[in-house]
Amino acid sequence: MNPFFSFEVWVRIGAFAAVFAVLAVCETLAPRRSPSNERARRWPGNLGVAIIDAAAVRIIFPAAAVGAALAAEARGWGLLNHLAAPGWAKVIVAVVVLDLLIYVQHVLFHKFPILWRLHRMHHSDLDLDVTTGLRFHPVEIIASMLIKIVAVVALGAPALAVLIFEIALNAASMFNHANIRLGPHLDRALRLVLVTPDMHRVHHSIVPRETNSNFGFCLPWWDRLFDTYRRDPEAGHAAMTIGLRAFRDPRELRLDRMLIQPLRPEPTR
Repeated sequence: MNPFFSFEVWVRIGAFAAVFAVLAVCETLAPRRSPSNERARRWPGNLGVAIIDAAAVRIIFPAAAVGAALAAEARGWGLLNHLAAPGWAKVIVAVVVLDLLIYVQHVLFHKFPILWRLHRMHHSDLDLDVTTGLRFHPVEIIASMLIKIVAVVALGAPALAVLIFEIALNAASMFNHANIRLGPHLDRALRLVLVTPDMHRVHHSIVPRETNSNFGFCLPWWDRLFDTYRRDPEAGHAAMTIGLRAFRDPRELRLDRMLIQPLRPEPTR
């Protein structure tokens, strides 16, 4: 076994546990909004699907994107493996390009109906908190991993860059979905380099034109560059409604209904 694999799993687990714990505590101490549903109603489904996602990826892709990066490097595949550049520069370029890929992928999952049926489960949460950042349908996660592996091989991304990116993406997803109050000055400063909870919350608005904005997960630059940035929701962060009009029934928070949601048409009201 490549020595890289001997520690990368534990690095991922440690980073996830630390970020999740800190954000969960911050949500308790300094919430941005008053939840409409208790954690006991929402967390079992959100955490349950996160466990299924992790298991599915490990079973279907034992080496995942890091393994693809190591294989590409060993065989000289991909653009960066043919460029004479310092290792640190390749890592930075790969992380930025992979973040752009996630932005584009996110836009496409909103644009095409068949992809939206998978992604809408993420948007049908009735509140936002750290667990919403883990709430993605397993089929979407598998499709995303396939796209990422192809991109990693084509780019020739270093394995270290892939590991850094995936840890950062997971942490950023939990952070920008977290129900935490940062304060306007801190939020404004962080938005220069990072997608903040207030910035991403707009994306979970029930208003379609707001849902189709602020697609970034880690870096905030792509939304400004491609004109998909919206600073605040029209109703304000405290009064805005989270979720989708078609999925307001609290029963939709159950794990079984979350998993079969892509197979069901949107309920009529």
